[in-house]
Amino acid sequence: MPELTSRRRLLVLAICCMSLLIVGMDNTIINVALPSIRTDLDASVEGLQWTIDGYTLVLASLLILAGSMADRFGRRRTFQTGLVLFTLGSLLCSLAPGLGWLVAFRMVQAIGGSMLNPVAMSIITNVFTEPRERARAIGVWGGVVGISLGVGPIVGGLLTETVGWRSIFWINVPIGLAAAMLAALFVPESRAPRARKVDPVGQLLVLVLLASVTYAIINGPRAGWTSAETGALFALSAATVAGLLWYEPRRTDPLIELRFFRSVPFSAATVIAVCAFGAFGGFLFLNTLYLQDVRQLSALQAGLFLLPMAVVTSLLAPVSGRVVGARGPRLPLLVAGITMCAGGLALLALSRTTGYGWLVATYALFAVGFGTVNAPVTNTAVSGMPRSQAGVAAAVASTSRQVGAALGVAVIGSVINTGSHGAMAADLVSASRPGWWIIAGAGACVLILGLASTGRRAERSADRAAQLFAAEQATDEQAADDRVAAQPAPVT
Repeated sequence: MPELTSRRRLLVLAICCMSLLIVGMDNTIINVALPSIRTDLDASVEGLQWTIDGYTLVLASLLILAGSMADRFGRRRTFQTGLVLFTLGSLLCSLAPGLGWLVAFRMVQAIGGSMLNPVAMSIITNVFTEPRERARAIGVWGGVVGISLGVGPIVGGLLTETVGWRSIFWINVPIGLAAAMLAALFVPESRAPRARKVDPVGQLLVLVLLASVTYAIINGPRAGWTSAETGALFALSAATVAGLLWYEPRRTDPLIELRFFRSVPFSAATVIAVCAFGAFGGFLFLNTLYLQDVRQLSALQAGLFLLPMAVVTSLLAPVSGRVVGARGPRLPLLVAGITMCAGGLALLALSRTTGYGWLVATYALFAVGFGTVNAPVTNTAVSGMPRSQAGVAAAVASTSRQVGAALGVAVIGSVINTGSHGAMAADLVSASRPGWWIIAGAGACVLILGLASTGRRAERSADRAAQLFAAEQATDEQAADDRVAAQPAPVT
């Protein structure tokens, strides 16, 4: 790919951030609208969980495949396809006649969404090749998370109150179409030097694993945690993990490149992403129900309570990217772990009369952690990996985020279902306390893994993992050069 001007690279970054904006807004908008959806479509808490997790499950299942397909068929082409599908799915969601249809159309959104963020990150990785410049670009990318977090609840609350919850999906349509047209004009096409083969068996195993785990957790309170149904689902999950560990190393082009996980920083970044986004997903789910069902706030008022989180996240994410570029990921990860844990512990004192100032302060404290964790996770996932594997590496990082978000909603929702016994508003405060402990524990895991993954021993493991791909990358680049040299010279 020819070298791009600085202005062109920034324009590419802006176009890629548009995809993150609509996906990020969609997640926060749907959370604010959950009580309205429950009333209009007569949905249970379990149904609300599937409204979110039906999307995240499909998204998480297809992210790695989308990264591989982008490396094979072209990153810009895949990115544009994802934008069109996500826009179509959003339009269909606004027309859903019932909860089942809404969940199904959310899955259509997810198919398109799987082709957006990891592929956009792969585009950014290939456009911003200098490590420090790339870290700054990733910091900007993380800042857009904060912007979407702030804009989503406010716009969603306003639309839900004035037009209705169906209108929250309309906002994706003009942004998605504009991003698709701009990508066609300005984003350069790029592919991996060697196309990876499709891995249908691995794809099926990943889908079964995520679906069985999530269904077991969501269905557990109703079926019983010790029931044969729940036990069979967890056994199926364990069997699919064993199948992946046995099957994937035997493929030339595996869906999941297990050699990545020989790098301690990469493995830790994956688990950190699961913990951080699990905490964030559970945090949004709990607070949406608390603010609207317990405190009787409107959708717009509940959205405004998340504004401090958005401001803190959007301000700290670029700063975190700069710190990672200058000093490495250790400090941002430690700050993230401490503040997310402290935010979860502070909300253990939540009651029906907790002061609004306390709520805003604890939300901002949690946002410090969430705002600083993104840049080190993403940078660690893609740094040190060959550019030919950029799509797959970025997709693994994105998959871990979505898996975390799905598990966070599933676990926290099941905690509420188990503890509230059907009396939502009356028992939500007490039923949510185990959820806050879980969120605090996730923050503690970020802290511990941040310490363990940034030492010298961890860095040596990353170097050894990178060497596994060095010869393979050289062979791929030589093959690409040979194909170019073998082409007939143009006739003059």
